[in-house]
Amino acid sequence: MGFASRSCEPWGSTKPPPCPLAALKCRTGPLDIVFVIDSSRSVRPFEFETMRRFMIDIIGNLDVGPNATRVGVIQYSSQVQNIFSLKTFFTREDMEKAINGIVPLAQGTMTGLAIQYTMNVAFTVQEGARPPHKKIPRIAIVVTDGRPQDRVTEVATQARDAGIEIYAVGIQRADMTSLRAMASPPLEEHVFLVESFELIRQFGKQFQDKLCGVDMCVERDHGCQHSCVSTPGSFYCECNPGYRLNADGKTCSRCGTGHVDLVMVIDGSKSVRPQNFELVKQFVNRIVDLLEVSPQGTRVGLVQYSSRVRTEFPLNKYHSADEIKAAVMKVEYMEKGTMTGLALKHMVEHSFSELEGARPLSHNVPRIGLVFTDGRSQDDISEWARRAKESGIVMFAVGVGKAVEEELRAIASEPVEQHFSYSVDFTTMTHLVENFNPCECEALVQFQTNTVAILQSLTERNILRALHGRAGAQSSPQL
Repeated sequence: MGFASRSCEPWGSTKPPPCPLAALKCRTGPLDIVFVIDSSRSVRPFEFETMRRFMIDIIGNLDVGPNATRVGVIQYSSQVQNIFSLKTFFTREDMEKAINGIVPLAQGTMTGLAIQYTMNVAFTVQEGARPPHKKIPRIAIVVTDGRPQDRVTEVATQARDAGIEIYAVGIQRADMTSLRAMASPPLEEHVFLVESFELIRQFGKQFQDKLCGVDMCVERDHGCQHSCVSTPGSFYCECNPGYRLNADGKTCSRCGTGHVDLVMVIDGSKSVRPQNFELVKQFVNRIVDLLEVSPQGTRVGLVQYSSRVRTEFPLNKYHSADEIKAAVMKVEYMEKGTMTGLALKHMVEHSFSELEGARPLSHNVPRIGLVFTDGRSQDDISEWARRAKESGIVMFAVGVGKAVEEELRAIASEPVEQHFSYSVDFTTMTHLVENFNPCECEALVQFQTNTVAILQSLTERNILRALHGRAGAQSSPQL
């Protein structure tokens, strides 16, 4: 079905065993997959080992990566434990190592609790799930060997209504009624009962056929100008960054470039560290590369802040991309504290003033403020974040490492989910702006699209990976 062609016997056959999973390759488009694994006391140690291999075998035949399929794993018994989330690992080797390190919980069987966690936590954008408008299928694979000790019907219904496709895999003593209550329709394609743990790895091949399905982009003449994305039973076309999909759903047109007044406000506090600050400057310059900078086109200003605020250059200082890029590389790292509120005040009162080059509001040139921070502000941000938005500035908040989600949300314009982003560290910065709206040929959206392309390009070139080893341990955003 969705695999490289090869003659293999089904897993229940009396003929020779099925082909090894390593010989099979799934051709599906990107997926967000979370394994929900029962590690209750009824699962004996050698049986849990077969469940490990089941996961590893399936992962080994998926195209995993930040822009391909993402995988998360949770285990449950009387409680739920996150092993790794959708944003944690992007290589099979790292995933396999984490799976091999799982220590079973060996308690009860709270399957309903596990499904609730999967819905409320595992499949959130903060944990690495792609935003709904990306149309990436969200798939939960529940593997259990017993009857749940809590109710599953209601919470499973809520999960399915939230867009999660649930596969229920029962082994040996599993309760078929509960499996059917969990699974997505049609039940004959989402409910599986394996007679023994010994058969689960053989079963994996047939299960992968169901999971991956037919690659509709291969099976049909899709006619997509740029790229085709396969979905169960169908497909849709996507355009490259900087293009929009035409009404025919297949061809693409380049977006209008548009003009904006853009002020980037970058954190120069001591927690950033000098070597990382140099990489932030490269990030700024890659944005400039994709803008049409001119006095009549896009204007760019840069502000750095720590315990104080410094205008590195205003909107009317430079009139070409080359001039701006040269000035950025000469910016000196400030160090010291993190006065984000003071920086917002400076941006509103000075950076977007006509004196410093902002065009009058009557000209209808979008004003965009991009605040980049890696830590908690040492002053209040609420007043000047509110004033910035009330004055007509569209605010984006980008946080890394110890940035505080509450502060990022306070800075961001509405809808907040499309104007703030967070990444655990610089190595996963490709996810920072991926939840922006698709291209709509507006100047603001063009800026968003360009920024996505920059971040992806930086990561592909490993420019940002040096930060991971240098920046030290990072913590998740404080809620």
